[in-house]
Amino acid sequence: MAGFDIFDTVDRLRAGGEAFCVATVLRTADATSAKAGAKAAVTRTGDILGHLGGACVQRAVRTAAGEALAEGAPRMIRVKPSDKVVAMTDPDGVQTYKSGCPSGGTVDLLIEPYQHAPRLVIFGDSPIARALAAHGALAGFRVCTSAEIEGATRFDPEDMGPLGVEPRDFVVVASQGKGDGVALKAALETPARRVSMVASRRKAGVLSAKLVDAGTDPARVARLKSPAGLDIRAIDPHEIALSILAEVIQWRNTDTQREANHDEKRA
Repeated sequence: MAGFDIFDTVDRLRAGGEAFCVATVLRTADATSAKAGAKAAVTRTGDILGHLGGACVQRAVRTAAGEALAEGAPRMIRVKPSDKVVAMTDPDGVQTYKSGCPSGGTVDLLIEPYQHAPRLVIFGDSPIARALAAHGALAGFRVCTSAEIEGATRFDPEDMGPLGVEPRDFVVVASQGKGDGVALKAALETPARRVSMVASRRKAGVLSAKLVDAGTDPARVARLKSPAGLDIRAIDPHEIALSILAEVIQWRNTDTQREANHDEKRA
């Protein structure tokens, strides 16, 4: 690929804000078009930018890259002829993929996912929303707000699609009396696993019941945690924002640890 530079490609993908994987050929055996040291970037949609070998290798890399992105963890894979595959994991612990390519070669690859920090999606223009945006940015989250807040990515509550919220992101409704129902509905329609709201349990319960009566899936509503934040006896907006951020960090680290334990058990 004339003029192709994997590191320029990685920089471009990082600047674009999308998750991707870097696949590196570690070792080859027998005849194969893949060469040790070759690298390629694999986008979330399965595009392979770079050369890793033939179609059999590319199919395996796409599958493994999707799994690595979903789990947020690197993995090694081995692509080898179908007649040499005894189990889907070799004795050395490497996951295997069958190859039907006529070359008959074996290729070992390292698949490394790259993901930006999770988003902290904040609905509202309240003092708590603004304080949470400031603290969230300092904590390394990608802060997205429905209000115009300096340093944050602005989103339209009526059209959340372009923002691309993912399950690993965190959503907080801090509208505090200004469009609460609309904000909560939009928040619960995102795929984020964690949604919280700055409100009393009673208020959140009333709003949630209205959404269910209006046709919102009860399973989506069940994700809501209110009041948002850990109980640290917070009083002013910055203290409340810190309690919310502490809870978000707790969720993030708990989810990460749970995924790590799952990977260990599976291995």
